[in-house]
Amino acid sequence: MIVTTFSTDELERYARHIVLHEIGGPGQQRLKAARVLVIGAGGLGSPALLYLAAAGVGTLGVVDDDAVSLSNLQRQVLHGTGEVGQAKVESAGRAIERINPHVGFEPHAVRLVEANADAIIGAYDMVLDGSDNFATRYLVNRVAARLRVPLAFAAIGRWEGQISVFRPWLGGPCYACVFPRSPAPGLVPACAEAGVLGAMAGVVGAMQAVEAVKLITGSGASLDGRLMLYDALQAETRTIKLAKRPDCPVCGGL
Repeated sequence: MIVTTFSTDELERYARHIVLHEIGGPGQQRLKAARVLVIGAGGLGSPALLYLAAAGVGTLGVVDDDAVSLSNLQRQVLHGTGEVGQAKVESAGRAIERINPHVGFEPHAVRLVEANADAIIGAYDMVLDGSDNFATRYLVNRVAARLRVPLAFAAIGRWEGQISVFRPWLGGPCYACVFPRSPAPGLVPACAEAGVLGAMAGVVGAMQAVEAVKLITGSGASLDGRLMLYDALQAETRTIKLAKRPDCPVCGGL
């Protein structure tokens, strides 16, 4: 049983959570005890980190080896104009401290690779993947599945976003079940080439934070086994059921 104490400031800060029947005091204690890792302090990681910090997640880790550029600011709301050229993990740390000084922050100013992924991801209770390339997504999925760390995945492009939760050891699929191989080069252009609506990152990144809070507190139904698609241009959402592939090289044996 998780038992943590709250200061007077924290009780007032989290009052709207505590009165929610699905969260309450016990759920807020779980949030304070949780360690959550976010891959990427960019378009998706920015809103996810802001809301997880505001929610009172006890420790937030961020993996990002990039620096803030002017073109980031249209959607990466963690960072400001005065921080252009600075490391994103440093900017993220200042933003989190500004929002909630009760949250611990662990910066990882590195690129996630095979050599460090196990050590970094394995130190957390949950991981949110806000990366912008397929190689990192497949790596995060492999490690999270092997270490049994819940994964909230999201991706955005142009006017569309997608989000799911992967816990294949519970019988559902992993990312590789749904996307067995990377698309051919040029088939899915990067945001720098195709563009992306800035507010789309906010919507989908906030959805990732919602899924994280739900899993940590045990509230509601998660997106395990489902892929939510959001088309902002047509103002439509739909959810697709996903199935585990028995022959999946990542999670087939789990």
